[in-house]
Amino acid sequence: MMQWMSRNAGRLGIALVALLLFAWVITGEREPADDEAPERSGAVAVGLTDSRAEPVERLVTLQGHVEPEQVVRVRAKTGGEVAETPVSEGEVVEAGQRIARLSMDDREARLREAKAAERRAQGDYDAAARLADQGFQGRLAAERALAELEAAKARVASIELDIERTDIEAPIGGVLNHQIARRGDVVAAGEPVAEIVENDPLRAVVQVPQHRVDEVIEGLEARVIFVDGEARDGSVVYVSVTADDQTRTFRARVRVPNPDRDLPAGTSVTVEVPVETVRAHAISPALISQNEQGDLGVKIAERQDGVLKARFLPITPVRANAERIWVTGLPDEVRLISLGQGFVRDGDRVEADRVGDESR
Repeated sequence: MMQWMSRNAGRLGIALVALLLFAWVITGEREPADDEAPERSGAVAVGLTDSRAEPVERLVTLQGHVEPEQVVRVRAKTGGEVAETPVSEGEVVEAGQRIARLSMDDREARLREAKAAERRAQGDYDAAARLADQGFQGRLAAERALAELEAAKARVASIELDIERTDIEAPIGGVLNHQIARRGDVVAAGEPVAEIVENDPLRAVVQVPQHRVDEVIEGLEARVIFVDGEARDGSVVYVSVTADDQTRTFRARVRVPNPDRDLPAGTSVTVEVPVETVRAHAISPALISQNEQGDLGVKIAERQDGVLKARFLPITPVRANAERIWVTGLPDEVRLISLGQGFVRDGDRVEADRVGDESR
C-alpha cells in the first residue's frame, strides 16, 4: 500500500482547509494595485521560508457508506414449534451450524408407520415377483406391488427429510444479527427464523462524479476512513458502467477486510483513492494569495540578474489536511515569501529579513 501523507485527515480537515481558502480568496490577499503599493525606493524586507517538494499521492476523495458483504434471512423449511435456539444474538456462526431446532411432534411416529408400510410393500412385491413369470396376471400383480413399494419408500424419504429440516442451520458464516423466532414460537414453512450478517469483508459504496470516473478503476488500492477516525486499507472491486439518471454519478464499491468483524456496517465513510503520485509542496493556507486575474498562487523570492525579486507563481491544490495544503506548480525547491507577502508584487525587489524551513 502506498504511503499515506495524512493518516487521520478526514472530512473535518478538508472542510476546514476549503473554508480557509474560500475566506482567503474573498477577503484575503491579492496582488496590490499600483495605488495600493507602498513606496518602493528600495528593497522590501520580507520573511522567507525554504520549501522542498515531496512525493504526494493525488487522491480522489469520495463519500459513502459501508454495507455487509451479505445479509441472509434464514427461513424454516418445515413448520413447527421452536424448541431450541442454541446461538445468542451477536455470536459468530459457521456455515452449517445449527441455529435453531423445531420440536419433533409426531414426526417420529409417522416415520415408524411409514417404514412399517414400506416393509409390507416390500414383502408384497417379493411375493408378486416370484409369480411374475406365470402369465399376464402375475406380471400385472408384480407391477402393482412394485408401484406400492416405491410409494412407500417415497413416504419414508419425505418424512425423513421433514425431520432433517427441524434442524435449522446457518447457510453462510457470519454474525447472528437477529433471532426472529424464539423458543416457544410456532413457525410455518417459509417464515423467517433468524438473520445472519456476513460483514467480513465490508463493502464501501460510493458515488463517483462523472468527471473522475476514468480515474477510479477496478483493482486500485483505496483507504476507507470511518466516522470515528479509524482507517482501513481496501481495494476498488466494482465501478458501474452506467451513470445514475438523477445524479450523473457512477456507483462504485470498495472491499474492506474486516477479519475481526469489529467494524459495523451502515456507517458513513470517506474513501480516498490514490490515482497518481506527484511532487508537491506542503504549505500553510495563509501563504496562498490571488492575482488580478483571479489565479490562486504563492509568492516566492528568486534571484534575477543578481537581484532578489518577488515572483507570483500559480498553484494547483492536490490534497489537504487541517494544517497544510499540498500544491503543485512550483519548482522542486523554492523560497516562499512567508512574511510581508501582502506588501510586494510580482517583480519587486526584496531582501530577506528571516529564513525558515517549510519542510518537515
